[in-house]
Amino acid sequence: MLYAILGEDRAGSLEQRLAARPAHLERLHALQAEGRLILAGPCPAIDSPDPGPAGFSGSIIVAEFDSLPAAQAWADADPYVAAGVYEKVSVKPFKKVLPA
Repeated sequence: MLYAILGEDRAGSLEQRLAARPAHLERLHALQAEGRLILAGPCPAIDSPDPGPAGFSGSIIVAEFDSLPAAQAWADADPYVAAGVYEKVSVKPFKKVLPA
């Protein structure tokens, strides 16, 4: 089943985000290689594809996991969590409708 992982950045965490990004991306690339990643990306804190020092307000990941506890465990192990980037992480079942 698909799950949406919604990470909300802690204010002022851009430096920690940039430092933890390689490890964060490595885990996403592993999901992609397994054919389980649907989409992933950050949410700019301002209306710009390159927010510069404004940074990001969070991230969205949609991926396939065996269960909600498995998705939660994967999210809990994210380098952004360990680095203190995410203030809050929500994991929810997700049903893809479009595009078909």
